[in-house]
Amino acid sequence: MNKVIITTDSTCDLSDELLEKYSIKVIPLYVMFGEESYLDRVNITTEKLYELVEEKGILPKTATQPSEVYYEFFKQFIDEGYSVVHVSISAKLSGSYQQSYLASQRFEEGQVHVVDSMSLSSGVGLVAMKASQFAKMGLSAEEVAEKAREIAPRVQTAFVIDTMEYLYKGGRCSGIANFIGTLLKIKPIIHMKDGAMEVGEKPLGRKKAYELLLNKIYRDKDNLDPEFVMVTHSLNFETAEYLKAELRKNLEIENLYETVAGCTISSHCGKGTIGILYITKE
Repeated sequence: MNKVIITTDSTCDLSDELLEKYSIKVIPLYVMFGEESYLDRVNITTEKLYELVEEKGILPKTATQPSEVYYEFFKQFIDEGYSVVHVSISAKLSGSYQQSYLASQRFEEGQVHVVDSMSLSSGVGLVAMKASQFAKMGLSAEEVAEKAREIAPRVQTAFVIDTMEYLYKGGRCSGIANFIGTLLKIKPIIHMKDGAMEVGEKPLGRKKAYELLLNKIYRDKDNLDPEFVMVTHSLNFETAEYLKAELRKNLEIENLYETVAGCTISSHCGKGTIGILYITKE
């Protein structure tokens, strides 16, 4: 049997329990407040992130690991006899893909495969969990990576943003500046398209926004891959319970997981953000 291990970065927003269940290893990215730097999931939590925002009055910035750190991260698994399939946050959103790819080139051909998830948050996690399932089936690293790349464009991502300040100042989402000064009740829905974030609908109020979020997955009901559906949020527990109840009532889902967005994603989307992420069959 092929020894294949799945790795990803801390933007995957999978809980520790899910990482353990699917045998996925994580490399943390950096979260920075001025001169102070933290490692996502290691020495800073999402709760602590927002405490620091209040305390310091500034928004955090994020940074990837350099290729040398990725190299050492991969090497520990190569030394144990594994081939690595690394699932990265979208190459259009972060330098993480480039740095991990550069590191992969230092190994013998076929030892490390880097997959661009074309997604963020638990969209990255979905691709990683699928890759884990393929690895458990005994596929080679090359076959796992190929299948993961086939799945990546089918990941559906939609988040309701509760506050626009983080996205606007982060500059990673096209179109957000067009209505930043308009009605504060607008709760934009952010989608991923071709690996980049873009503003979708601009509903007034949370109730309408959550309704649109649910309607998106309902429209895909017949095309839904039922194995995994994610409800991921930045400390919006009450709405997560509501969305999960609605999804269970209206859809046949094998594994419906709730996860909390880590510091990397929360740094760019802000408190209260919540999304539904899933994979379509085609």
